[in-house]
Amino acid sequence: MRNEQCSTVQQACNLVYQLLIKRVLLAAAVCTKAGKALVSRQFVEMTRTRVEGLLAAFPKLMNTGKQHTFVETESVRYVYQPLEKLYMVLVTTKNSNILEDLETLRLFSRVIPEYCRVLEESEISEHCFDLIFAFDEIVALGYRENVNLAQIRTFTEMDSHEEKVFRAVRETQEREAKAEMRRKAKELQQVRRDAERGKKGPGFGGFGSSGMSSSNTAITDTLIEVEKPKPTPAPVRSSGPSKALKLVGKGKEVDEFVDKLKSEGENIILSSTGKRPSEASKSLPPPTHTESVHMRVEEKITLTCGRDGGLQNMEVLGMITLRVSDEKNGRIRLKFSNNDKRGVQLQTHPNVDKKLFTAESVIGLKNPDKSFPLKSDVGVLKWRLQTTDESFIPLTINCWPSESGTGCDVNIEYELQDECLELNDVVISIPVPSGVGAPVIGDLDGEYRHDSRRNVLEWCLPVIDVKNKTGSLEFSIPGQPNDFFPVNVSFVSKGSYCDIQVIKVSQVDGDSPVRFSTETSFVVDKYEIL
Repeated sequence: MRNEQCSTVQQACNLVYQLLIKRVLLAAAVCTKAGKALVSRQFVEMTRTRVEGLLAAFPKLMNTGKQHTFVETESVRYVYQPLEKLYMVLVTTKNSNILEDLETLRLFSRVIPEYCRVLEESEISEHCFDLIFAFDEIVALGYRENVNLAQIRTFTEMDSHEEKVFRAVRETQEREAKAEMRRKAKELQQVRRDAERGKKGPGFGGFGSSGMSSSNTAITDTLIEVEKPKPTPAPVRSSGPSKALKLVGKGKEVDEFVDKLKSEGENIILSSTGKRPSEASKSLPPPTHTESVHMRVEEKITLTCGRDGGLQNMEVLGMITLRVSDEKNGRIRLKFSNNDKRGVQLQTHPNVDKKLFTAESVIGLKNPDKSFPLKSDVGVLKWRLQTTDESFIPLTINCWPSESGTGCDVNIEYELQDECLELNDVVISIPVPSGVGAPVIGDLDGEYRHDSRRNVLEWCLPVIDVKNKTGSLEFSIPGQPNDFFPVNVSFVSKGSYCDIQVIKVSQVDGDSPVRFSTETSFVVDKYEIL
């Protein structure tokens, strides 16, 4: 009786094994034309000798006189696709569905260019683990998973928010420690210099210092302070994730910090940050010379537009930041010129005299006896413009993909609508399909870059102004019309979009004019054609 039960169990196991082996994918490999395995992933229990033997026998079975993409032996079937000097080979059972195998093979072949820029042995070997991870997303336990190329890319990125936060906090702590180290070193140098001159230590106070400290304290606590990295008393201080991300986030904070170190004579070597050209062009270089009263007029635009026309949303945010570096110019007033005709909403700081601003377009403190903070960036005026009027769009982008026999012919053009602006370092980023090679460029104004890793074609234009209002780009590439959206645009400008400027700075007492400098920038926060 026991023998009969064992025999029944054995028969059942054999039946299950036969059912599985009929549809299972045995292995996927990238090999040379001589049969040498570069990368191989087995999906059933197979020894290395067995896999190498199957791949070594594969080139000998191929018949050059026939245009088949598979060959068979008594036990297995090879489904393959040439990749220049290499082969993408799937080893399956003879009972497998050849149509499903071919579809799986095409997905495997499209994955390889995602990780390898060129299809050569050295490149395949260098990215072998990336390919194996991708292969595991396509096939699990010998069966094809229902995934596409975009899902595979997302699954293999293994992006971790916690890791980003940890790195941001660590970089912030390192930067604070270095800043504190440099500050301490300068203090020690000052002490040594003063000791040599016969002084007791570094100079404290000075003429009028006590009076200024008492008058400035109240204003400094209430005025808007522009985000800027400051050295802290402790060399290394644990800070919250929000502040750490704020200090290392994209934008002007890090750039201003590095520029300040360079101005102090520090030799700064920037590590590779992985910034794209469109991101690197989001800020202008600092001015070479600034007066004791310096103002930054900064504007950022956020725009979303439809591919067939129609402005979904456009928002321009602006701010004027004041910096006073000379004590005698602390009590001043700023005269503004507002030439905007689009309906901008203005807002002053609570410590600013609103009646004076409304009546005379002059910014001054409510208490004229007080001074603006010294050597500190403070925001004094901000504005906002939000609209869906298409006539307000500064730069229009028109992208026309047209299907052809070999893929798509894409025509894209730009037109500057606001002729008062001069846009610099313009980058128009068009997504392109992956795994189909580089686009064939036709007519072109400006320059272009094709990033095969990010599957983006970047159209680069150094200047767009009234003399260069329009331009076009034509290219052809396999794909569908929806593959070329969304289109993203980035640029910088030294002109103000809303045309709000400071025209005069004067002393509170006597109304005598004060020399001042102005730095204007108009940059892109988001500019997208969906």
